Amino acid sequence: MLLALVAAACSQLPRGAALQAEIVSEYNVENPTFQALRVTRSNLPMIASWPRTGWKNDYPWPGTSQGANSSVIQTGDKLNIVIWDSQENSLLTGAAEKSASLNGVEVGPNGAVFVPYVDEVFVRGLSPQSARARIQEKLIQIAPSAQVQLSLQQGRSNSVELVGGVNSPGAYPMPSRNYKILGLIADGGGVSPSLNNPRVRLLRSGTTYETSIEDLLENGTRNTLLMPGDTVIIEEDRKTFSAIGASGVEALIDFPKDDLSAIESVALVGGLADSRADPQGVLILREYDVHQLRSDGSAPSMQQVVFAFDLTSADGLFAARKFRINPGDTVLATEAPLSQARTLFSLIGTAFGLTQDLSTLGG
Repeated sequence: MLLALVAAACSQLPRGAALQAEIVSEYNVENPTFQALRVTRSNLPMIASWPRTGWKNDYPWPGTSQGANSSVIQTGDKLNIVIWDSQENSLLTGAAEKSASLNGVEVGPNGAVFVPYVDEVFVRGLSPQSARARIQEKLIQIAPSAQVQLSLQQGRSNSVELVGGVNSPGAYPMPSRNYKILGLIADGGGVSPSLNNPRVRLLRSGTTYETSIEDLLENGTRNTLLMPGDTVIIEEDRKTFSAIGASGVEALIDFPKDDLSAIESVALVGGLADSRADPQGVLILREYDVHQLRSDGSAPSMQQVVFAFDLTSADGLFAARKFRINPGDTVLATEAPLSQARTLFSLIGTAFGLTQDLSTLGG
């Protein structure tokens, strides 16, 4: 009789988290609305093969490649041209001068620059060295001794933009076609140390690619080759998971790195409350999209899934070390049933002046 009264009273006591039995009991009905799984080392490979949730970028980060070690002239670039001619009475130079300068000659929409006496010379797509040779070839027809010097001043069509997350953001001319993303970040002064798990986004031709700076630095194949018009954005990781229940913290928790395990997530929330939490009932709640569902075990069969962990066994601990937390997950530390009984007995003892410590009943 006393135990029945205790159980009934416990259900009415205020508490900060649900009991594992309360949540799992909803699954033991004829038509459950969610899927529940106890995560173990044996079923972890199956769960790991399921689709990832919470990741918005569907495009794989482009790998590295090798480009030309010279620049390529584009529309909007400007050429500084110096023409040397030693002939007397030259059409190109004055009587007392041996050279003529054409500064800031812009490459037009048709890819050509205007040079006096030879009209338009098409230079778009050429290296500065090839453009110099082409202009000189045209000039030799009217001035056999003419020689040309040329330097390139790159425009917006021949540059990339570095936006935020570095000491010196801005538009950077491409020094060559072998300009890679780590070189751009270095030119911008490096990633700001104040950013949490910095993310790198590459915007190219209407497509957005994304990776972490950690992955970019550790994997040389990720140092992608930049293209004119690319935009690179570095910003703090915005992915979070929520922590509730009998844990040290109840809040939205930022991801400190891309791959976060269930054990690490528990550590991030300050661990489990010693006097309240049920280490056999750590739950992770996750929601999948409808198109990700399958009935053959290769994916979840229902949209909402509850993953349960028993952190009192070696099997559960090792499984929790390998289980990956996804952005948007909820980590719930359920409350131990015994903590409710202790609370009730404490209240009874206070009301009746009892001095016996009934909390040892669970021992």
